[in-house]
Amino acid sequence: MVTDAEIKRINELAKKSREQGLTDEEKQEQQALRRKYIDAVKASLRANLESIRYVEDLEDNGPKH
Repeated sequence: MVTDAEIKRINELAKKSREQGLTDEEKQEQQALRRKYIDAVKASLRANLESIRYVEDLEDNGPKH
């Protein structure tokens, strides 16, 4: 999970990068935060996809008339 503070920091570093550039330490921090964010998005997407149930599958397992 990525916190609001971490997202704020990602945005601060992106803005600073565009305006004046980043130090090597800040670049490493930015990379680590971006990786954490991407991993969180992937995990969320994976969980959503795994929870999808197809109507055909539900009908096959439902009561027979």
